Amino acid sequence: MNQDRILLVDDETAIVQMLKTVLAKEGYTSVDIAATAEEALAACQTKKYDIILLDVMLPKQSGFDICPLIRQTTDAPILFLTARTTDLDKLTGFALGGDDYITKPFNPLEVVARIKAHLRRYNQHGRSASEPHTPVIYDFGRFQVDESAGELRVEGKPVPCPAQVFQLLLFFCRNPNRVFNKTQLYEQVWGEESFYDDNTVMVHIHRIRERIERDPSTPEYLVTVRGLGYKLVQRSAAP
Repeated sequence: MNQDRILLVDDETAIVQMLKTVLAKEGYTSVDIAATAEEALAACQTKKYDIILLDVMLPKQSGFDICPLIRQTTDAPILFLTARTTDLDKLTGFALGGDDYITKPFNPLEVVARIKAHLRRYNQHGRSASEPHTPVIYDFGRFQVDESAGELRVEGKPVPCPAQVFQLLLFFCRNPNRVFNKTQLYEQVWGEESFYDDNTVMVHIHRIRERIERDPSTPEYLVTVRGLGYKLVQRSAAP
């Protein structure tokens, strides 16, 4: 039986019950339900969740409204569920702290597959801080990434970094000065080629730049190699 704790936030009872049933068949029995933004926020303040499925169109406050508030309490993956399918909606969801964007109507088995992929990476990332280890720190001068502690420090100060953003940054740190295209990055970090979404990589690249660059619009570290992809430039450890 799986011990991962899941929060489903949706006011459509049929969808919630369907997902809960499918999750139960896959061994996920620790599943809480919230039908409103208020219930979701209260749940996140009282319990620690390993993953959150968050509907965008909630009564009174939307999932977009409360995502930044939830993100203040957890770095667990947040997967948006919504019938809004425009690129702008997807970019908005990622920019607010979401890790994935699932459009309705959806195949519940696909949702479970995505949940498993995100949980696998989140659990690996979370365990690394509690297991005995030799500290592994990638030093890029302006910023350092502590792999073992799961921490990003910029100019000596810790900077909050959602799990999926940290995983992408960590992949670049392990492979400095190497160029990767979007598909390669998605396969390495998200691990589900069939779910590839060009916007997912682009938004996470932007979120990394917001944290490590002096000017995200003119990156010095995570640079674009025109026509090929992206690479993290290894610079001197001196500021």
